[in-house]
Amino acid sequence: MMNPMLRWWPVFLRNLLVWRKLAIPSLVGNIAEPLMWLVAFGYGLGALVGSVPLDGKQVPYILFLASGSICMSAMNAASFEALYSAFSRMHVQKTWDGIMNAPISLDSVLLAEMLWAAFKALFTVTAILGVMLALGISHSPKLLLAWPILLLVGMMFSCIALIFNALAKGYDFFTYYFTLVLTPMMFLSGIFFPREQLPPLVRIISDWLPLTNAVEIIRPMFMDQWPASPWRHGLVLVGYTVAGFWVALALTRKRFKA
Repeated sequence: MMNPMLRWWPVFLRNLLVWRKLAIPSLVGNIAEPLMWLVAFGYGLGALVGSVPLDGKQVPYILFLASGSICMSAMNAASFEALYSAFSRMHVQKTWDGIMNAPISLDSVLLAEMLWAAFKALFTVTAILGVMLALGISHSPKLLLAWPILLLVGMMFSCIALIFNALAKGYDFFTYYFTLVLTPMMFLSGIFFPREQLPPLVRIISDWLPLTNAVEIIRPMFMDQWPASPWRHGLVLVGYTVAGFWVALALTRKRFKA
């Protein structure tokens, strides 16, 4: 008999086996958009901007953008999987109902969905990191330590997305999340320009956004430096992850009891 603590694994494996048939188109779809952002803004706008000030130093814009956009890619990949794909399995295809006919609880299914979305995010950012290394944007050995941090970023945003998945009545509901939550966060978290340009009040709000704290950890590693406040930023990421999963679990339980 399987250990109850590991009952999420068959659900995770099921998603992996289904996705494996579409791995190449999925990979292309996940990395095409962030690479277009990188090429258009990094090389196009970067040729005009040249460099940007960061912590008293001038940093090439392509490096500044790449170190932020990798976090944005993790956010988007995890969010898309935990919203559209998870909602399809939960509501449209009723896959979750079929799984729960076996001795697998809703909690295990939700945990598997969260970890699966985080894995998809990690797979995506690994491919993008490979392209960035090939382009010579950064060769910092500290990027090896960025890998588990990006996994945590994927877990965090998948937990947050699962909250909206539990509340959704249809696919259209997710437009609100992308338009009102993720898109403003992209522009307030220092992806495209230094946050020092923001008004003081907005800067204070930005300090506590999940994407901001991810960028503040990852960006120095691209520059072969250590983050200034790794524990603070790391605790914020863990806090969002734990709180997000707890809320998502409570709302999903309520949905299935209704």
